[in-house]
Amino acid sequence: MEKYLDIIKNSYSGYWNYLKHELIDINHWDNYFYGLIIISILVWILEIAFPWRKNQAIFRKDFWLDTFYMFFNFFLLNLIVLIALSNTVAELLNDILGSIGLSLSSFQLFDSTDLPKWLGLLIFFLVNDFVQWNTHRLLHRFDWLWNFHKVHHSVKEMGFAAHLRYHWMEPVVYNSIRYIPLAIIANYSSQDVAIVYFFAITIGHLNHANLGWDYGFLKYIFNNPKMHIWHHAKALPHNVRYGVNFGLTLSIWDYIFKTNYIPHDGRDIELGFEGDEDFPKDFVNQELYPAFSKKEK
Repeated sequence: MEKYLDIIKNSYSGYWNYLKHELIDINHWDNYFYGLIIISILVWILEIAFPWRKNQAIFRKDFWLDTFYMFFNFFLLNLIVLIALSNTVAELLNDILGSIGLSLSSFQLFDSTDLPKWLGLLIFFLVNDFVQWNTHRLLHRFDWLWNFHKVHHSVKEMGFAAHLRYHWMEPVVYNSIRYIPLAIIANYSSQDVAIVYFFAITIGHLNHANLGWDYGFLKYIFNNPKMHIWHHAKALPHNVRYGVNFGLTLSIWDYIFKTNYIPHDGRDIELGFEGDEDFPKDFVNQELYPAFSKKEK
């Protein structure tokens, strides 16, 4: 038990020191704090220059709420719970495997250092995105997970910062499911992984931005604003119960598994979910919602 308490303590102090370093040191390209700010500003400028919904205000509905979510979920959440929880669970899993004479390395499919870096990172990206696509489907499929995911779908006007409006339990679910698949294929430095994450953040921001782009033939590979807005549509097709267009970065999974749906230009469709008029409008009550809401049938 003492070992796990030390892990928790060291996780807090380690991430706090990391966060301070990110704020102070701007001389490394993989700075997540300023990287997020730069990507956000650039996509926001694109929204202003090429607005799809021209009557939507630059400071749209819930702009500041979503901006707070963006920084809370990307940085403060790690400090409050996520890093300590992740490190503790990882060590517990290693201890359980060790008790039966195994380790995660026993299941490793290949040594990433034996591959060209670009190929290893591509495999990491594809596996990560596919696992996240499946996890996203689960968030819509099971009522108790959907109650967490409602926070993201409570967005009524799309904009870049809506990308990171989500309940704090979502990354716990995502990270729990993808931990083992990634652990058995990848062993990369934070700088290497930063390439993948900055790309994913950029695509995610664009997907939620007030932009009417679909990237031409690349729409069958990359998720895009014209596709993703249908994922947020309040009215689902009659033959679909749990949602459509689950892709995060890649759209290809939706086309392969027939969950794609773009019936027409969705620029002015109503966003949200059934009953969202009664959903909390502020951060605190949105975070508390799953704990006090009744289970849906």
